[in-house]
Amino acid sequence: MTDTEYMELALEEAEKAAAEGEIPIGAVLVYRDLIIASGHNCKEKDQDPTAHAEILVIRKAARFLKTWRLTDACLYVTIEPCPMCAGALLNARISRLVYGSPNPQYGAIDSRFHLVSSSVLNHSIEVKSGVLQEECQSLLDDFFSHRRR
Repeated sequence: MTDTEYMELALEEAEKAAAEGEIPIGAVLVYRDLIIASGHNCKEKDQDPTAHAEILVIRKAARFLKTWRLTDACLYVTIEPCPMCAGALLNARISRLVYGSPNPQYGAIDSRFHLVSSSVLNHSIEVKSGVLQEECQSLLDDFFSHRRR
């Protein structure tokens, strides 16, 4: 599958989040060309501030592989990860991150902070951004537009 096809699956997860009243962020984790975890934000449902799509998917993947080291894994997420999620990506040793829309307020990859490319850390992550950016951003914009009404 291509980056675009995996991001389409992450968008499907984001749509599930929106249907549940959650901020529509979805994620898919691919390990050696096999999808091993997918999920979406569940902060409201779980009443858990750490229940971001990325964190939930990393946890599922680690349980599946029976290791916390997710080298050779690629995470697809509909929005640029926040500092908490970027830290989790680094700690999990994710090899590659593909995200859709930038996160100008909290983005910890390119927008506000540059955590995963810091030269002071012992791990860095290959990053590709802007995959299905318009679709990812539109889903967020629509969600917040409806919420404000």
